[in-house]
Amino acid sequence: MNDLERKLYRIIYNMSRFRRNPTMNELKRKTGRDEATIRKAVRNLMSRNELTWDKEKREWRF
Repeated sequence: MNDLERKLYRIIYNMSRFRRNPTMNELKRKTGRDEATIRKAVRNLMSRNELTWDKEKREWRF
């Protein structure tokens, strides 16, 4: 896991603990990266099954 993936994982994990999903604008502000880079990093986390999206409950699974 590279630095950006680790940072995104921690942001998503910490925000979801309080039943709140971060928006793309929040992720861009907190990481300082553009949307395409964030989406690619999240896809990498999901492809390695470190992060999954539950469509029914609309929340992240770790």
